[in-house]
Amino acid sequence: MLKLRRATVIDASPPAGARSGEQRLTVELAPLEPAGAAADGAGPGGPPARREAIADIALVGASHPGDEVIVNVEALDLGLGSGGFDVVHVNLTRGLESPGADSRNVMKLNYTSLQHTVEPVETVGTQSLERALGRPVAVLSLHGQLAPVAWAYAQANPGGRLGYVQTGGGALPGGHSRTVAALRRAGMLAAHVTAGAAYGGELEAVSAAGALHHGIGVLGWDAAVVGPGPGIVGSSSRLGHGGMAALDSAHVALALGCRTLLVARMSSGDSRDRHRGISHHTLTVLELLLEPVTVALPAGMRSPVGTDLRAGLGAMFGAPSRPALALDVERPVRITRHDWRRAEVDLPAYVASGLPAETMGRGIAEDPLFFGAALAGGAALAELEATGPALHAGPAETGDGGSEAA
Repeated sequence: MLKLRRATVIDASPPAGARSGEQRLTVELAPLEPAGAAADGAGPGGPPARREAIADIALVGASHPGDEVIVNVEALDLGLGSGGFDVVHVNLTRGLESPGADSRNVMKLNYTSLQHTVEPVETVGTQSLERALGRPVAVLSLHGQLAPVAWAYAQANPGGRLGYVQTGGGALPGGHSRTVAALRRAGMLAAHVTAGAAYGGELEAVSAAGALHHGIGVLGWDAAVVGPGPGIVGSSSRLGHGGMAALDSAHVALALGCRTLLVARMSSGDSRDRHRGISHHTLTVLELLLEPVTVALPAGMRSPVGTDLRAGLGAMFGAPSRPALALDVERPVRITRHDWRRAEVDLPAYVASGLPAETMGRGIAEDPLFFGAALAGGAALAELEATGPALHAGPAETGDGGSEAA
């Protein structure tokens, strides 16, 4: 069941008059009844527990110091990577006054206590289904890729209208992303649409397909980025992680006739072997995709189809229990069938932009490959827009101009 606690708001920022966005709070948890005090360390007579909290203003209203609120404390209590705060579930002082909507009939977070009505873009404008949208779409597996992709796209295509479709896989509230707010202020995103279970963007969509169709076909985006909000759902399994949302998003883009690019998750600083080089998240999606897509690497990197890839695939798919042929031929072919490209990247210029430059607590100096791969994705997205569809050329070239066999 939900782990909820009563709390009092001690400090509230931004100004409580805002009608949307995320409000940062400091709250003081009320002491538990004696039966639960020992387990949580907040029993009668103990010091008040002050904690950081967030509140989605559009959902639960604005909070003021002194308000009594109910907060969900589970993520912070567990010390989860994305849980450095409590989340306001309801404001008991002033959050029970909303008249609600009169006529909308589409719910988000439906059949939960936070269900609320939206007007989805699928019901606005033309209802014709144009499937040959033709515009390029970059698919992300991590929200941290969004800023470098958008920045690199803007450098290569000044004035281009790039829209962002937020999907599941990470944080669902659209207001939780400071990156989106920064990119909107900088003019690098034309709009922010929250699709599926994600909510709270400037526009709402029932599906990623509806969001892309509206953004490109109605709003006139030149290109789009599709990916999860901040944070990522994770597990120790091969398929149980938020990065798998990229598989669905890529298939949607392909089905709508979009030139589809998968932004590679790469790392030179992650302590986990499965994420170093090309992450197993990206390799899994490339393996499972029903059609080829474009993948960009920073110029100067080694080929993704040689010894290093075979070693990574072996760790990922359990090479000792599989015949050598399955690893050395069948698996790499599923990877190398994609359109691998090289793109020049400028890490110092990106740093100078002032846009977010941190992933999983690591800065750009600690993990330059993560940002280099995302910047390559943004540059390749602009190239796809400028040149149109390209033939799938197979394995990428090595740095010396040769080609490594898989």
